[in-house]
Amino acid sequence: MTSDNRLTFKEMCAKFDVTPRTLRYYEYIELLSPERDGRSRFYHPREVARMKLIMRGRKFGFSLEDIRQWLDMYNSDPQNRAQMEAMIAFADGQMEELQNRRQQIEEAISELQALRDQVAKGL
Repeated sequence: MTSDNRLTFKEMCAKFDVTPRTLRYYEYIELLSPERDGRSRFYHPREVARMKLIMRGRKFGFSLEDIRQWLDMYNSDPQNRAQMEAMIAFADGQMEELQNRRQQIEEAISELQALRDQVAKGL
C-alpha cells in the first residue's frame, strides 16, 4: 500500500485475487472509479470497500447489474425504508436461487455417486 492509504493497480489485483482484466472491466462498467495519475491507477479506501462488496456479491451469485444496484443502495441514505425493503427482497430472491442450485447439485452428486458405485461393483 502506498504511504497515503492508496492501493496501486497491482496491489488491488493481489488483494482481491483478480486479474488485471477483471479490475479494468469493473472500472469500464463504472463499478469502480480509481484515481488516475497519468497511466497509473490508485484505489482509495472507498474503492477498496466497493471491491469488497463486489466480491461478496459475486460470491452470492449476483449479476454485475445486481451488484451495481446493491452498491447504489449501499451508498445512499441507509434510513430510506423503500431501499432497505428492496435490498431484503433482492437478498430473498438470491437465497431462493442459491437453494435451488444447492438442490440440483445435491441431486447430481447422488446420481453420480450411484453411478460410481454401480461401476465399482462391476470391477
